[in-house]
Amino acid sequence: MNTPLITAELAAAEAGVSPATIRKWVQRGHLRPAGTQGRRQLYRLEDVFAAERATYRARAGR
Repeated sequence: MNTPLITAELAAAEAGVSPATIRKWVQRGHLRPAGTQGRRQLYRLEDVFAAERATYRARAGR
C-alpha cells in the first residue's frame, strides 16, 4: 500500500500542533521524515500520530 506523504504544515494541522512542534519531534527523534519534495520534508500521517502519542506518554510519565 502506498501511503500518501504530507508536509510538516499539514501534519501539524492534522495533529493540532504547530509546525515548530513537528520540527521539534524530528530533532528529538520522535518523528522521521518519510521523503522529501525539493527541500521540504514529508511525513506519513500515522508516523505523526505515533510521535504525538509518544510525546504525550513521555509527559505523563514525569
